[in-house]
Amino acid sequence: MIELRAIQRRYISDEVETTALADINLSVRAGEFVAIMGPSGCGKSTLLNTLGTVDRPSSGQYLFEGHDLAREDETALAQFRARTLGFVFQSFNLIDELTIAENIELGLAYRRDGRGDRRQRVEAAMDRVGISHRARHYPHQLSGGQQQRAAIARAVVGDPKLILADEPTGNLDTENGAQVMGILDSLNRAGATIVMVTHSPAHADLVGRRIDMLDGRVVASVARQI
Repeated sequence: MIELRAIQRRYISDEVETTALADINLSVRAGEFVAIMGPSGCGKSTLLNTLGTVDRPSSGQYLFEGHDLAREDETALAQFRARTLGFVFQSFNLIDELTIAENIELGLAYRRDGRGDRRQRVEAAMDRVGISHRARHYPHQLSGGQQQRAAIARAVVGDPKLILADEPTGNLDTENGAQVMGILDSLNRAGATIVMVTHSPAHADLVGRRIDMLDGRVVASVARQI
């Protein structure tokens, strides 16, 4: 599904050049669940943002199902994100003024589904993560774990091919973190491809493959022993 070839990302400010990603070569197969680990500042989030096309590589190729996204303009990339990707963030990123159902429906903002189809998709997404009973509540009325489940529902409501998760358990206690990992695992078993950035070795050990980064480079790729 994904192939990165010699990806580099450099930032220049005040005549200082910083290399965030250095010659990244990486493949992710359809249906994989991959965890990216490494110390702060090693390039994990930059790599995830590159996969999400919100950050463009300075050089190299980003092939998604054989198509080089590094060459696409912003309009095409916006359509790609809307129809192909689902994002899960550490801080949930729910809108306080909207109900949980309305927040989840935002995941369909760029689709042309009819109102009835949208409602069915939202209800199905809430069922998948066990949040249906909170549909009419507002984010501040939910626990952190429930908010993250709602955020996952928003990410999957459009049936994306790829889910990108940036520290999805980082703001959660042990029990809620385990529940979120269980949801992500069930989504993966149902066919979703997931790439997750995490600082948790325990959570990284639960997925199919762990990728270790250091100083903007991939230094190891370790498949889980089953």
